[in-house]
Amino acid sequence: MQLTVGDKAPEFTLRSTEKAEVSLGDYRGKNVLVLFFPLAFTGVCTAELCGVRDNMKKYETVNAEVLAISVDSLFTLEKFKESENLNFTLLSDFNKTSSRAYGSLYEDFVLGMKGVSKRSAFIVDAEGTIRYAEVLEDAGQQPDFSKIHEVLESL
Repeated sequence: MQLTVGDKAPEFTLRSTEKAEVSLGDYRGKNVLVLFFPLAFTGVCTAELCGVRDNMKKYETVNAEVLAISVDSLFTLEKFKESENLNFTLLSDFNKTSSRAYGSLYEDFVLGMKGVSKRSAFIVDAEGTIRYAEVLEDAGQQPDFSKIHEVLESL
């Protein structure tokens, strides 16, 4: 399913690296940047999430939370978060339900891997409506963070 601007964001409840259940609805009243990424500890994913880490002040000034989601186990994500000193929530979509609901799942990825999250970015506003949607087919590319910041600043 292809989600577009104006759609209601699919609700999800996933486990964080702290092993707590985190739901999108927990952030009602705030803008949320939902990032799906293929795999922890890979080059482009590390660069992307470290870039987010280094720009957290920008997200904080526009009342935005960041949730980064992959199909990695929460244990792998915990080590990744620790290794890269990431300062936002990482969530495990190990069962692939959220990636699928957001149209962000490779059925076939590289090296025979199946069911890996596509690199994607969604801005969900305070009422739960999608205000930005970008799903990349090329895992070597990153979302358009300048456009993401522009949209967040306009909310």
